[in-house]
Amino acid sequence: MKKLLILPLLTTIFVGAQSFVPDAPELDLKSYILIEPNTNTVIAEYNSDSEIEPASMTKIMTVYVTADQIANNLISIEDEVLVSEKAWRMEGSRMFIEAGKKVSISDLLKGIIIQSGNDASVAIAEYVGGTERGFVDLMNAYAGSLDMQNTIFQNSTGLPDTNHFSSAKDLATLTSNLINKFPDIYSFYQEKQFTFNDIKQLNRNKLLWRDDSSDGVKTGHTESAGYCLVGSAKRGDMRLITVVAGSDSDNDRFLATQRLLEYGFRFFTTQNVFKANQEYKKINIWGGVKKSLSLGVIDDVDITLPRTSFKDLTFKYNYSNNIQAPIKLGQEIGTIDIISNDEVVYSTSLVALEEIKAKGFFGRLWSKFVFWILSLFGMTNN
Repeated sequence: MKKLLILPLLTTIFVGAQSFVPDAPELDLKSYILIEPNTNTVIAEYNSDSEIEPASMTKIMTVYVTADQIANNLISIEDEVLVSEKAWRMEGSRMFIEAGKKVSISDLLKGIIIQSGNDASVAIAEYVGGTERGFVDLMNAYAGSLDMQNTIFQNSTGLPDTNHFSSAKDLATLTSNLINKFPDIYSFYQEKQFTFNDIKQLNRNKLLWRDDSSDGVKTGHTESAGYCLVGSAKRGDMRLITVVAGSDSDNDRFLATQRLLEYGFRFFTTQNVFKANQEYKKINIWGGVKKSLSLGVIDDVDITLPRTSFKDLTFKYNYSNNIQAPIKLGQEIGTIDIISNDEVVYSTSLVALEEIKAKGFFGRLWSKFVFWILSLFGMTNN
């Protein structure tokens, strides 16, 4: 059992200390979100569930679907795609593929990621989905599987459509999954230029030049959507993802993203709190061939908090005093609450780190009798 609480976005002043966590920067945007993807922590947000026009940020899902199809061996990154006339004729940003010629999936992905090619998006959609409409059905199915609750796609490019929308939170979720599941494909996002058909185009994400820690992700712009951007950066072991939507200018979206990233890296950090399969608690059990049981966590537990909050972490172990054998390895015995500033910020399962067999019938009966006697005198607490 895991439970993650969104961090409060109020200014927190630590009495007796000089450090504090200010509010997130004030930004002139329709919506935004800043998350730490590995712990799924929302650091700052504004209207992050509200409906936005994703524009070319849509292409992150186009890449995600393609990457998953490659990972499942349904297509290969070296496959050659025959370019249709529809793909060739696409309006807007292009990588300049030609009808009737074949282009590799690898080049089409770079054309989508680096050059934001609508032509490349349609070509890859037709190859993977049979038709662009078929591919859109896949996009929406993947959105459902990722619990993107405020998203509906109508095309693979992000061209305007009244029923084509997403949210900052959904796009952050999508980007987090892309980075964590398909790092090889994600590495294309940090390439600053791509030359195809003797035409060199620069990556539209100016963060790659402004911030050495930035390695993605995708710009978007239409007249109705304004200027949008999904950005990501990694400093040390900590990665942050931002989504900004509805900026008034090209430059403003990059400035807003930089301010959010600096805020997150400056005032927050991610640290490991528990290691998998390491003993953190030893408790008494009843009716087993052993009298005690080692408890820990099944996976590493990392949490993201304001930097100063790690100084005062406390842990509460929740379990029953009357735990009976047999015990299976990995069996959930209770929970651990991680507490900061008198608030539970994270909960996870407390599990058995060993298997313990039960005694025979009479041994279990005697253990229950002893437990009953001790409980009368309040002597059963672990």
